[in-house]
Amino acid sequence: MYVAVKGGEAAILATHDLVAEARRGDEAVPEISVAQIREQQGLACARVMNEGSLYDADLAALALKQAQGDAIEAAFLMRAYRTTLPRFGSSEPVDTARMAIRRRVSATYKDLPGGQVLGPTYDYTHRLFDFALMEASNIMVGLDPTISEREGEPHSAEDARVRPEHDAKPLDAHMPRVPDILGAEGLMEPEEPPEGDPRPFDLTREPVSFPADRDVRLQAMARGDEGFMLGLGYSVQRGYGNSHPFVGEVRVGEVSVAFVPEELGFAVDLGDITLTECQMVNQFAGSKDVPPQFTRGYGLSFGHSERKAMSMSLVDRALKCREFGEAAEYPAQQDEFVLYHSDNVEAAGFVEHLKLPHYVDFQGELELIRRIRREREERLARNQDTLPEAAE
Repeated sequence: MYVAVKGGEAAILATHDLVAEARRGDEAVPEISVAQIREQQGLACARVMNEGSLYDADLAALALKQAQGDAIEAAFLMRAYRTTLPRFGSSEPVDTARMAIRRRVSATYKDLPGGQVLGPTYDYTHRLFDFALMEASNIMVGLDPTISEREGEPHSAEDARVRPEHDAKPLDAHMPRVPDILGAEGLMEPEEPPEGDPRPFDLTREPVSFPADRDVRLQAMARGDEGFMLGLGYSVQRGYGNSHPFVGEVRVGEVSVAFVPEELGFAVDLGDITLTECQMVNQFAGSKDVPPQFTRGYGLSFGHSERKAMSMSLVDRALKCREFGEAAEYPAQQDEFVLYHSDNVEAAGFVEHLKLPHYVDFQGELELIRRIRREREERLARNQDTLPEAAE
């Protein structure tokens, strides 16, 4: 540690002041509040909650503020705080089929039972800057700068936009999942709990061994780095896999979390949390024992985090290769590779520890290189001295 260096402790304390100064920025600009980050940077908070393995939007917003927007550092803060919390038990399984839907789309069924619900999404924006957002005092109605307008401005009759309040319809309280629809026809891989329905593995308390079971893999991916999972998911669709999946369904909304206290013996509703669930449908040509059918990949993540859930579902299916007798040939099919390298807190710690003093190690390497070079030069000099004699 740098505290071993002369003056190191004072230097470290000084860096704390410099970090606080850099975090604050220009004092002429109003300081951003934790509430503002929570309400206006919700997608960033969702990523920190996922990778920090803790559902708390306020703490995620605080972590982002403290880390100056560095999502990995913020996730590290969440993980560190999480380890200090007592555990009272495990909640009951959540029922995403009864999710209070905010968004729900499918790429497999046009007329989906329950309907397609676009909800809040950037999928249909033009990715053009909306410079009107720089006017902080104005509230924007739309997300797309080509159709946005300020609240209070007249709305022309030629404008064909449909406002949410003009097209509001009640949603079904229960929307069946697409894999369940296919399963009713016997076309989808059945998904049943393991024999005896054992308690899920807890990778935060128990060491992981390989090959890892699916509950371990899903836990690791749920708190894995979004960018890494995205890259792996992309890889199985191109040169490192032959997958051509279909988004059976992506749904975002609120689900109820219940807990059974020992002293009561019945479930108590603790409140609602926002989740994103993805069911990916994949082809399977069948085998000697299994008929041709669709197989599933699954992703579940905190908050509104579609990219993470979709990437997770792609890799989940890739990691199921051995269950279907498929060869594990690609990185995304290697559970040890995926689980060991997807954790950005661990990865960042290992990479960034290289910034710490390695004086003794480097001096050893330096002396080794010097000795090897010296021996090489001496050997070359001896060879040159013997060349004329060999020629005579």
